[in-house]
Amino acid sequence: MVHAKAGGVSRRSEDPSTRRSMVACNRCRSRKTRCAGNPPLPCAACVDVGRPCVYSEAEKRVSITESYYRQLQSRATGTQDRPSSVPSNAPSNPSTRYSDGEVSSERDDWWYKGTDNLFLNRSGEHHFVGASSATHLAKRLNPSSSNLAWDVRPLYDDPSSLRRPVMGALPQLPPFEFAKRLFWVQYAYIGTIFSLIQPVEFEERLDLVYHQPPDFSHRESCLVYCQTMLVIAFGLMYSVNQWSGDEGPPGFKYFKHALRFLPDIHEEGSIFFVEVICYVAYYMQNLNRRDAAFLYIGLALRMAISLGLHQEVSHPDISEADRNRRRRAWWSVYSLDRLLSVKSGNPITIHDEDIGTTWPVTVDGMASDPWPSIVLTHYTQLSRILGRIGEEIYRKKPRSGSNLIASVQSITNDLSNWLRQVPDGLRIDFSALDMHINREAVSINLHFYSCVNMTARPLVFYIIQRRLDAGMMGSSTEDWKDGLAPNTVAVINSCITAARATTLIIESAAKHNLVATYGYLDGEYIFSAALLLVMVNAAFPHDDTNARAMETALNLLRSMADRGNTYLGSRHSLLLELRASIGPRSMATAAESTSPPVPEAPATPKSEQPASLVGEQPPSPVPPTDWPLPDLPSFNDISFQFDPNDDPALWEGALGQIDIDMDAEWIENTLRR
Repeated sequence: MVHAKAGGVSRRSEDPSTRRSMVACNRCRSRKTRCAGNPPLPCAACVDVGRPCVYSEAEKRVSITESYYRQLQSRATGTQDRPSSVPSNAPSNPSTRYSDGEVSSERDDWWYKGTDNLFLNRSGEHHFVGASSATHLAKRLNPSSSNLAWDVRPLYDDPSSLRRPVMGALPQLPPFEFAKRLFWVQYAYIGTIFSLIQPVEFEERLDLVYHQPPDFSHRESCLVYCQTMLVIAFGLMYSVNQWSGDEGPPGFKYFKHALRFLPDIHEEGSIFFVEVICYVAYYMQNLNRRDAAFLYIGLALRMAISLGLHQEVSHPDISEADRNRRRRAWWSVYSLDRLLSVKSGNPITIHDEDIGTTWPVTVDGMASDPWPSIVLTHYTQLSRILGRIGEEIYRKKPRSGSNLIASVQSITNDLSNWLRQVPDGLRIDFSALDMHINREAVSINLHFYSCVNMTARPLVFYIIQRRLDAGMMGSSTEDWKDGLAPNTVAVINSCITAARATTLIIESAAKHNLVATYGYLDGEYIFSAALLLVMVNAAFPHDDTNARAMETALNLLRSMADRGNTYLGSRHSLLLELRASIGPRSMATAAESTSPPVPEAPATPKSEQPASLVGEQPPSPVPPTDWPLPDLPSFNDISFQFDPNDDPALWEGALGQIDIDMDAEWIENTLRR
């Protein structure tokens, strides 16, 4: 019998029980029936019912030589007919089996192909389009179409009509060589933990800014100017020790002008755009404009997702160097989103199970320094753990004390594993803090101890609350450990140790002039450590080491406040009020009388041009601590093995005390009481 349908194409039918195609057509696949097709000829089943017979190219995967791939690409560009078969020497795809036992050459994940999710826009950037998109489906059905580019047909192709007006003259730029030095200042603080700007690329952009006027009609030119202004603003923020005048913190005027160059969000996205928005978000956080920072980092992360940075790609046009840039950009915006979201009590933007990007690697044959990638990787791993802390302990309240125990144990195990794997160059030797210390080690260790602090803090504050209440009733015990299981005591001790370690690290960094006086994270870390130490010294029996650490933390806060950080000034005042309200009056009075005076820092000219930079200027005037430190903080292993039957009522009580912003909440409640 001969079939003569489907455009006049004839073929001889065969017994379907004895023949099966190596590739099933779309219709037979959806119906889970046998397909006797021979692409590009229609199968017998589709011919019999007069239906189109389509073999989707995305459903068959073959390995071919690069020369043959280029030949196919050339034919597609020249609108030639697609070849009906692959070379005879091309290896076939491994077969898989349908649920009914039939064999097919397609893999089970035939519906997903990583390179199909990237679309190229007019500016050469790849955008991610998920499998649920109709555009993605259209590309699968007609991959050679020239009408599927991401943005070739916008609804209204005049983006300049939505651009905000630009007025006012640019501020005078610092000398070119000085601007380069400012880049390295900010790079020491945030350039490795957030790998958003590469030194070679920035120097090229800096040269453009100093030798070409800005072109407000060109997005790339605006981004170059915006990034340059942001780098200068950050460089001055991390360089100047004394805030003087009423024009904002050091470098603020450059930040304001950077916003003039920031393209509107409706314009084309790019990796460069993502990197710039991250810097805007973090500067907003430094200004304590937390809502604005949260919005900007959300924009940056969603733009990164739209570019497909959260997934690995195998597109032949993307080099290994470009893949590494995608990885660095992704993990930087991911880490910054985790920090700004969790620290502000907001939900994280993307869950880890939705991410398929690997860590950045050193590219063979390229003169690249592996150290920045190492720092970025280990810092981001801590940010991943921080995301778990925010979601499992603070935001999604566990249903029971047992759930809280499980989360604390799992998170501390992750922190312990991280600690065992961190390279020696990022470890801090507390017995040699007066020697050289690098800023990368300061940043990453402060991040680590903050994670330890936040994991254990709900339980510690609950124990403190119980002891304060018992003290008011005259029923508190001498030893705070009485009645607590050993692992519960270990959790509390780990939190106290983390606060002391944070204090020692920041004190040492200040002596080496490596503290960001107006930076967000340094202030956040020292405030959280000081808060916990004030509470511990008020509620627990006197301990010399904890008392000295508390005084050091408060003095560090006061030193930063005296240099113009008004936000930390208010935090410092709150802690003094808290200590006076919950601690013995004699202790507070004695502490005030024995606190070393803070020398008055010299004023910096209002020009915001510091005479020297980080590592060159005299040490910051931080109060000296000449006390012996016999009990240096150390974490060899912070993992615990809890017994769910240990202190069940205690953990239930701690569960009821958890709140999103525990720092401010506890101060407020205690002062009210």
